[in-house]
Amino acid sequence: MRLEGRVAIITGAASGIGRASAGEFAREGARVVVADINLVGAQETVKQIETAGGVALAVETDVSTPESVQHLVEQTLHSFGRINVLFNNAAIQVNKTVEDTTFEEWNREMGINLGGVFLCSKYSLPHLRNTKGCVINMASVNGFFVEPMCAGYCATKGAIIALTKAMAIDHGKDGIRVNCICPGYIDAGLAWEYFEVQSNPAEARAAAGKLHALGRIGRPEEVARVAVFLASDDASFMTSSSVVVGGGFGTGLPPV
Repeated sequence: MRLEGRVAIITGAASGIGRASAGEFAREGARVVVADINLVGAQETVKQIETAGGVALAVETDVSTPESVQHLVEQTLHSFGRINVLFNNAAIQVNKTVEDTTFEEWNREMGINLGGVFLCSKYSLPHLRNTKGCVINMASVNGFFVEPMCAGYCATKGAIIALTKAMAIDHGKDGIRVNCICPGYIDAGLAWEYFEVQSNPAEARAAAGKLHALGRIGRPEEVARVAVFLASDDASFMTSSSVVVGGGFGTGLPPV
């Protein structure tokens, strides 16, 4: 098992890619802290992990609030004694142009998507320094290729790619690796919510699939396995990397 004996915090792990990642991390031997503002969902993730024989802890967390993130770190240390991996996965998406986005929506999106990476990293880094651990940030192909009606989301994901590189440079001397994952359309979480509100979800998924060279959208476990790799010693010489798990997003056909 590639993560045996390690402790991993995964934010936004009550559903979607976060839940899939928590399961994969646990299967690889990690003790997983499932952090999410949705405590019921986080507890369900923990239940799934424990049923499969793994070890996990649910902690209700608002990643945009310093006190909540400090509590997350304290609970992790109290329960497991250390932090080896921080996976900053929590995010929201406001499907609007800049003009139509309210001030409150903009601040909330920035506070969760980008501020969450900042706060969770800030309070975890002293402990990651002790374990020579690693940080994985969830970016997106939208950090490279923007799409209509998600200006704020694209802005946060582009910023996360840059922040990942800055953190890698600043903390490489401490033996801390920092990488980010840039998924394409994944049938989970934010994308799933988008598809399900369309008049024909199946057609919407098929249209999105045509944006990818592989002709389909991805599955959450396909991203989760890359996160496991980045957290493991198999990626011991990787830092500052933006790993695209996008099925060739941007090289497929335009939707019809």
